[in-house]
Amino acid sequence: MTIIDSSLMMLIFLNDCSFVQVYGGDAHFDDAEMWSINSRRGTNLFQVAAHEFGHSLGLSHSDVRSALMAPFYRGYDPAFQLDQDDIQGIQALYGHKTQTDIGGPLPAAPSIPRATTQQPSAEDPALCGDPKFDTIFNSADGGTFIFKGEHYWRLTEDGVASGYPRLISRAWPGLPGNIDAAFTYKNGKTYFFKGSKYWRYNGQKMDGDYPKDISEGFTGIPDNLDAALVWSGNGKIYFYKGSKFWRFDPSQRPPVKATYPKPLSNWEGIPDSIDAALQYTNGYTYFFKGGSYWRFNDRTFSVDSDNPAFPRSTAFWWLGCSSAPKGTVGGNARLSDSANPEGDDDVGDILFDADGSDSGDNSGRSSASARGLMTPLSLTALATLVALASRALQPRA
Repeated sequence: MTIIDSSLMMLIFLNDCSFVQVYGGDAHFDDAEMWSINSRRGTNLFQVAAHEFGHSLGLSHSDVRSALMAPFYRGYDPAFQLDQDDIQGIQALYGHKTQTDIGGPLPAAPSIPRATTQQPSAEDPALCGDPKFDTIFNSADGGTFIFKGEHYWRLTEDGVASGYPRLISRAWPGLPGNIDAAFTYKNGKTYFFKGSKYWRYNGQKMDGDYPKDISEGFTGIPDNLDAALVWSGNGKIYFYKGSKFWRFDPSQRPPVKATYPKPLSNWEGIPDSIDAALQYTNGYTYFFKGGSYWRFNDRTFSVDSDNPAFPRSTAFWWLGCSSAPKGTVGGNARLSDSANPEGDDDVGDILFDADGSDSGDNSGRSSASARGLMTPLSLTALATLVALASRALQPRA
């Protein structure tokens, strides 16, 4: 659902507007604004539409002020180009360019984890009896793996693939069991963390002299982590421990800003001391604790609303355990939408540390709008944004 509300794009994104329900796929422009094209007067349609379509493509706000996805309206720019930060964000979501032209078929829509429609080869008693695991991650080739103790499993849409569990030490020689956290970065390398150490693998081969100290390779990140992931909203690495989280940007010095750690409560509805976290291929972020999981909506910055509500049973929805409960586990643990009484940072601060934010609310609400106004132009903005991004993408090394 695309919401074009110019009040969200103005400096500091001031207004709280009266909202109306809109329909999926609609693009709404506030008819109170004076929209303009190729002019510094009024509100530039392209800049607003391109920014909002960036959200539609899965991008969240950037803390780079020159980026299209910065949370500030920049106005008309006759020489507009995507910032490198925008390009990296698109690449984090969709990968690098694999052909010289911008045509060709679109990739198939990724699937969503769901209840089993067919039985896996067999339910795994170690997982179905105790669905808590150490870590979950996507490999560079697109596989999804979970680690538990000395063993690992590969997941499918229907649960666990046949032939598992297998020993971690055989698949990833030199890697110990009981891993704390893992993620695959956009360089194609997978990083594993345990205690005060970390390992880097290229596929299933150790990529150098490891282990190394976390303090050496990930300055500012604590030992004994709970979870880690690369977030598609900005392509940066997030680490979680207890009631705190850290954002790590290897392109910056220092890679962790002085404003971190921040309270995990900024991720609305996610409990403290999680076991694992994953940015899945469907664009959602998933958090796991015990035998439950939460689906986090990166657009609304809160646990997603669905039926059954979250948290749900990891055993049923991820591991293919048909005997596990299908509904909400222990009641709906989503936090209230009211302001945080402890005065934690605005949830938008997950993404940036600039002055002012629009709080990242793209949850399907719009100010009073004129349906269909300038629709061909909005489509032109989308096509231009995609074309600019495609031209900027380079083949993976």
